[in-house]
Amino acid sequence: MRIWSIRAVFFTFVVLMLSAASFGQVRISVRIGPPPLPVYEQPLCPGEGYIWTPGYWAWSDDDGDYYWVPGTWVESPEVGFLWTPPFWGWEGGVFLFHEGYWGPHVGFYGGINYGFGYFGDGFAGGRWDNGRFFYNRSVSNVNVVNIHNVYNETVINNTTVVNRVSYNGGEGGITRRPTPQEENAERERHIPPAAAQNQQVQAARQNRELRASANHGKPPVAATVRPGEFSGREAVPAREAGGAYNPPAKAEGGERGGEPNNERRAEPGGGNAPPPKLVHPKDIPQGERPAPPNTGNEKADKRYQQQQEKLQQKQDQERQKLQAKQDQDHQRLAQQKASDAKQQQLEQKHQQQTQQLQQRHQQQQQQLQQRQAPVNRPRPEPAKK
Repeated sequence: MRIWSIRAVFFTFVVLMLSAASFGQVRISVRIGPPPLPVYEQPLCPGEGYIWTPGYWAWSDDDGDYYWVPGTWVESPEVGFLWTPPFWGWEGGVFLFHEGYWGPHVGFYGGINYGFGYFGDGFAGGRWDNGRFFYNRSVSNVNVVNIHNVYNETVINNTTVVNRVSYNGGEGGITRRPTPQEENAERERHIPPAAAQNQQVQAARQNRELRASANHGKPPVAATVRPGEFSGREAVPAREAGGAYNPPAKAEGGERGGEPNNERRAEPGGGNAPPPKLVHPKDIPQGERPAPPNTGNEKADKRYQQQQEKLQQKQDQERQKLQAKQDQDHQRLAQQKASDAKQQQLEQKHQQQTQQLQQRHQQQQQQLQQRQAPVNRPRPEPAKK
């Protein structure tokens, strides 16, 4: 019985670990980037204990389109927990959708300025104190007649360039990287989106007017007082679109972008932008390894295969080393609270380093293939007598 109990505990632990990781990242490869964030007003908080969860663009594979998930007030699933919003990140040549979560601290959400306390890092809309949530009146829309646990704290937004960009990385994306504190928050215990939040997503997906191709970045319902309340006074329309958005043409068969399957290449910037520049080593797409040679010379083929594996291992180590160095650079600037101008200069330096590394690796691969070329040439047939 004791052995069975230990096994049961171990199995439960594994299940919890898998479930915690399952909602952290959802790999979605699409051909266009999400539209800019729309401009809208925050509805009045419905009551004590509700925390604001900002709206965001989600992707529907069935419709081949982005759709707006309205921001809404949600009760925290646990006392002391705060909401980390989801975000889109350009990584390794594709967009990755990072699911939001509840936790004791706010983690990294791409540096996206969602507003209403979510200005790119942390949350300034309120805080927990002795089991009660207190609202910052300078940021949150609350009625002090009904909600008395409030305070006033001026929030200084250090963003020098006001934009409505809705994704991190890539061409035109937010360049901010996670701080050590945000990385620690990602390793804490999390709770996935609440049932009410999932209902909000499902209702938004079924509403054709919330699709980007229909509203052109200005959804008729940008925020709600509570999840699922998409009509009446409870629904707040967008005041204006956050920027120009050009949805791709709809091809035959109902798919956007002319691609019939679910594998869609992602392009930031609304579909008309060129492929993004490589900024960090982790952005370098992993190319396919050359097929094992089959020249008929078993010894030469084996030697070439070993050389390929040795080169691949060496290049992986160099990418990891440069990525670690660049991560240290970002952490140093975060500790110094550097300006956007200095961060942009650092990103340009990192971009140059990454491109040089990629070019060097490509040259090394070509040189190895050229050395193998004479072996691959067919041997001339002996002259007939």
